[in-house]
Amino acid sequence: MSCCTLNFEPSIRMSPEQTMDSPLMPDSDSAHSSNATDENTNSLTASITDYPTYWGRRYHRYKEGNYLFPNDDDENTRLESQHQILKALQGRLFYAPLDPEYTYTVLDIGTGTGIWPIDLADSELLPKAQIFGTDLSPVQPLDVPANVHFEIQDCVDQDWVRDYGSVEYCHVRFLAGALVQYQDLIRSARRYLRPGSGWLECHELHPTPVSDDNTVFDDWALKKWDDDLHDAATQALDPPRPVRIASDVKKWMREAGYVDIHEHISKIPLGPWPKDKRLKWIGDMWLHNWLSGLQGFTLKLFGSDGLNWSREEIEVCLAGVRQAATAKGVHSYQRLYVVYGRRPSPQEESAMFRSPLDPH
Repeated sequence: MSCCTLNFEPSIRMSPEQTMDSPLMPDSDSAHSSNATDENTNSLTASITDYPTYWGRRYHRYKEGNYLFPNDDDENTRLESQHQILKALQGRLFYAPLDPEYTYTVLDIGTGTGIWPIDLADSELLPKAQIFGTDLSPVQPLDVPANVHFEIQDCVDQDWVRDYGSVEYCHVRFLAGALVQYQDLIRSARRYLRPGSGWLECHELHPTPVSDDNTVFDDWALKKWDDDLHDAATQALDPPRPVRIASDVKKWMREAGYVDIHEHISKIPLGPWPKDKRLKWIGDMWLHNWLSGLQGFTLKLFGSDGLNWSREEIEVCLAGVRQAATAKGVHSYQRLYVVYGRRPSPQEESAMFRSPLDPH
């Protein structure tokens, strides 16, 4: 098994089909306690930015209800910090073996604040690329690199308003819980990727906290919250929008006809309990970031869109989760799945679908 590299240059050597970080070792000197308590591409109009609010949080207007998490300043600040933590953890902006000389079009689905496309442009890792970010909300900055472009668009639409086979790299991060059928996104992306050289890369977090030393129990408040979140997303919502999909992405990519599929699993500590100094910092920052987003993750799924809890019931639950998450002696982490695969060439596709009895 291999650790995440800290080199920001993308590797072009093909890695094993699945890789995973080294085991996390708790710091025996300190039990942790954190202080972190066209037609489908729409132009910017007043109707899109007339955002609705729900229990004091702001949400998207375009295709209202398709995304159940906030788009307000607090959430956008959290997303910016989340990006920096993930970059520190992974040491790279992408995993797919892209050729910078032949990567001309990059598409970031669910771009949020647009920090990933901006960071990619600033890195100059793909100097010939035009980078497009799509989202339901126009919350991205106006002052961006010349090769960065933002569009209001819903990835569940059949038409992505671009030519089929025109994208060299499609990047997706943290859309679990936002889609009714994640498989549809994988299939749609395949149509727009360049045959033979286009890559889809999906970064998804499995939200369930686990541990390697049995310090996470079923009745731990954070674990119970995750179970309630899963129930809300899969049983209460209509239609369901599942959150525990990260471990299925590789299978779905294979079923959609991708090749050279690779899966990398990272462990993100929830708190500053690891012995390794870098992971201790990442764990502390991740827990702080996660707790700052906890209310936004919860309100609609536990409220009127999902479990139909009262505001008071939700806040009491969240108070218990915050207390449990900062408790000493629990060495919990979440798993981050990165799965990337290539659209095969026409010749490869012909070979894939040829009958075994066909000699030609």
